[in-house]
Amino acid sequence: MPYVLAIVPTVGVAALFYFVIKSILEGDRRERLAQAKWEAEHDRREQVQKPAADEVTTTDISADAGRAVNGSRGGDGSGTDPAGR
Repeated sequence: MPYVLAIVPTVGVAALFYFVIKSILEGDRRERLAQAKWEAEHDRREQVQKPAADEVTTTDISADAGRAVNGSRGGDGSGTDPAGR
């Protein structure tokens, strides 16, 4: 009987550790689900609000790509820095 009583504190601490870790993992799981749900809703709202903005962005990207190919950083198309550097 004294050997069993010697193990009781260890078993108690192990059980406490198990329940603490279990609650931490469950809380993390719930937080990840809530974060994913919020991000999906946020992305859906952005898609609804910006249908015309995508066309402008595509045009701007094409113009930027053309400048990058020509080597121009300025707006004059000369390929040099407007400050002459």
